[in-house]
Amino acid sequence: MDRSTESNPEEASIAPFVHIRGGGVSVVADTSGGVPAIIHWGRDLGDIELASVADALALPVPFGALDMVAPLTIVPCHGDGFAGPPGIKVHRNDGTSWAPRFTAMSVRHPDSTTLVATAADVVAELELTTTVGLDRHGALTVSSTLRNTGEGELWVDALDLALPVSRDAAEIVSFGGRWGLEFQSSRREWSGGSSISETLLGRTSHESPPLVMVGTSGFGEWSGEVWMAHLAWSGNHRVGAVRLPDGRRYLTGGDLLHPGEVCLAAGESFTTPPLIGSFSPNGIGTASRRYHRLVRSMAHRAENPRLRPVSLNTWEAVYFDHDGGKLRSLADRAAAVGVERFILDDGWFGARRNDQAGLGDWTVSPDAHPDGLDPLIQHVTGLGMSFGIWVEPEMINEDSDLFRAHPDWTLETPGYPSVRGRGQLVLDLARPEAFDHVLTQLDALLEDHEVEYVKWDHNRPLVQGSDASSRAGARRQTLALYGLIDELRARHPGVEFETCSGGGGRIDLGILGRTERVWVSDCNDALDRQVIQRGTSLLLPPEVMGCHIGPPTAHTTGRTHPLSFRAATAMFGHLGIEWNLLDCSDRELDDLASVVELHKRHRELLHTGDVVRFDPSDDAGMAGGVYSADRSEALVSYARMSSGASLTPPPLRLPGLDADALYRVTHVAFPSETWGMASSHPAWPAAGITLSGAQLSGHGLQLPTLLPERAFVIHLLAG
Repeated sequence: MDRSTESNPEEASIAPFVHIRGGGVSVVADTSGGVPAIIHWGRDLGDIELASVADALALPVPFGALDMVAPLTIVPCHGDGFAGPPGIKVHRNDGTSWAPRFTAMSVRHPDSTTLVATAADVVAELELTTTVGLDRHGALTVSSTLRNTGEGELWVDALDLALPVSRDAAEIVSFGGRWGLEFQSSRREWSGGSSISETLLGRTSHESPPLVMVGTSGFGEWSGEVWMAHLAWSGNHRVGAVRLPDGRRYLTGGDLLHPGEVCLAAGESFTTPPLIGSFSPNGIGTASRRYHRLVRSMAHRAENPRLRPVSLNTWEAVYFDHDGGKLRSLADRAAAVGVERFILDDGWFGARRNDQAGLGDWTVSPDAHPDGLDPLIQHVTGLGMSFGIWVEPEMINEDSDLFRAHPDWTLETPGYPSVRGRGQLVLDLARPEAFDHVLTQLDALLEDHEVEYVKWDHNRPLVQGSDASSRAGARRQTLALYGLIDELRARHPGVEFETCSGGGGRIDLGILGRTERVWVSDCNDALDRQVIQRGTSLLLPPEVMGCHIGPPTAHTTGRTHPLSFRAATAMFGHLGIEWNLLDCSDRELDDLASVVELHKRHRELLHTGDVVRFDPSDDAGMAGGVYSADRSEALVSYARMSSGASLTPPPLRLPGLDADALYRVTHVAFPSETWGMASSHPAWPAAGITLSGAQLSGHGLQLPTLLPERAFVIHLLAG
């Protein structure tokens, strides 16, 4: 019998091997053991006889090892003799069922891009269903559901997923950061062992974003084979890369559970968050863009595609000073410079005159807004802008009506002193009464006011959070968050949501399945933002990345930058303003208006094109931008980050364009733009230059000498 399933996917139930394909990627899985083992994830193999893949890659049994090679399944099992960290850790009250071994029950291959395999352990009384799918752009998604088929309780301590990669993956990039400096990357040789990143802070976190990348030696933006894995989950997690003693390598990820957090009664199930992998045969850029296309294909975006409006957020302009006259004047100036959405940040509700009170009371404060919000909203919409508002529904202050009425609704552990953050406690949304209370208040807010946008914040970690049953409640809190946003979206389908968590503390594809935008960082310092946005762009396309022009002196760092650098940095995202325009001179307002107009001119390209990044060619520069899908247009920025060892930057080389096309290259000038000291600069920026795509890739384009912390932007248009 031909064991290939290419000709008739429905026949997969009788074949041990399954081949799924999409977006130039092949995944070959061995399903004979019940839990699929991926034996190839990489370049498209074409129409092949699948048994030949297994025959070609069969491992020898080395001396001193077990008599068989334990399979590297999507959920690795200790009971199979697997030498690495087990993907499944479970037990019953009597300590049994702790090392399951599964056998195949059924395999479904309903189409050329999907595999669903169900396995069982009749001794441990467990059933495990694993789903593998490739989208049309080549993004690989895996998840598993564990069901307790026995009579007694089953405690789940871990259910982690594995995506095997080639042994040629010789280097690893991991991601870290902190508040105000998110998505920082670190690269090293992957010579052995494991590299694991995890968080137990109850959110995606600033410190450990759930993303890992490996590749062949020296891989870059445009070269080398690259594998990435991202866990689409907004709570506690573990991701990383593991190298086994026999040389096999894999990426891993899963929900990081507290002790006793998940207990399955008879018939109950536990489903992992999706682990999403991306492979590229030609560098980081292709792997990154698979994630971008996945984000753009999410239902709430695909059904309502539109260019992202320029916004103004009031936080750094007024903080808690919600004077009606000041807010209306701010709105006047915002509209005058071309802003399309006005977002009222923290301070409009309850007793919220500072950050120690009011959270939990989502009703308009008569102190801050004695006539309600409608006069301000009408003023804003009368200026042609839409209105947005800030909330932080997962938190509660002790100085609030809600806490005074229900102090037992907090997510903490009785008998211990409260662990506060920013004067806040966490509201237990998994408690039905608390969930319903918040839903009712937010539903009324959106029903009673012309609000088109909600900035949803989450400003503190979750620590020692026990639910009403005294068990760890972090996972249920994350699921309740998802349920709350889902219900609000169902009731108010015209309202858009932004995810913020002290800036970039909740950036993942789980929350992005429910929101239109992320607030990338609380830091608006353009120098730091260049690095933060570059790291974030590995996962997210520009139109969902909130990038704001802040004041000349950044509130978070104290560094001062000209408008040209701040604007060129914020240009490559969802543009916004976080600047008190009431302090601006007429010249500054005119310059800002010209920046907004410039962004709108290029917005369709920025928000629909392919993100490109260029490998550093010197020690002081950072370059990247956006190409249109058909490569007929591009917008590219070179940022001078520091003085560097060279007096002048090297020629900027732009790979990936149409080699035969002729491009008209022009300098995009920003207000207040200055270059570095030089007796002469290249002549081409004054009048433009026409070069072929082959030239731009082959010899590049010399840029002028630039001062540190300045940017130079070019536009390319094929003739």
